[in-house]
Amino acid sequence: MNRLLTYPLFLLLIALPAVAGAADISLFALFKDKAILLVDGTRRVLTIGTESPEGVKLVSTDTQAEEAEVELKGKRETLRLGVVYSAFQGAANESVTLFADTKGFFHAQGSINGAAVTFLVDTGASTIAINSATAKRAGIDYAKGRAGTARTASGHTPMYSVQLDTVKVGDIVLRNVEAGVIVGPQPETPLLGMSFLNALEMRRDGNKMELTRRY
Repeated sequence: MNRLLTYPLFLLLIALPAVAGAADISLFALFKDKAILLVDGTRRVLTIGTESPEGVKLVSTDTQAEEAEVELKGKRETLRLGVVYSAFQGAANESVTLFADTKGFFHAQGSINGAAVTFLVDTGASTIAINSATAKRAGIDYAKGRAGTARTASGHTPMYSVQLDTVKVGDIVLRNVEAGVIVGPQPETPLLGMSFLNALEMRRDGNKMELTRRY
């Protein structure tokens, strides 16, 4: 389950929901109280509180976390440097479109029990897999789960099988999702495995992947 990932420091493509005007936004550079965005193909330099002609407002920046929060027609999204991501397409569709990064990996912004995470889509993982630090941040008492072992780059490591109350990716929310908590730092990026993906239709077209909830 171990993944060693190198993220580029540029290019975050994010398609905001259709109800927000379907603007394409790329986060190219980040400074204290300022960000450089590409909005529908046009370069915009925004300071906090200012709004582009397309209606994209810069709400906040965090150079340490390498992210910026923007607002478009009342809808807020967090843009991150180095992660390629397409936001959800609206609650009615319960779908999300992702774009592969330069390594060919697909990442998805989401949350576990309300705690924000960035997932790595991994169809080779039977369940969602997170490390113990992420579990603690999500308020999971994993020691009460079913004990086992996981094979990592460091060898065999203790693992606990648990049920997550909620897992959210875009507008797709699943409840009581099986997951494995691996004691230690691996995986550095939470793996979005088949315990979540089995409930979705997955369509891939080149570097584009669409996830849609099944009913």
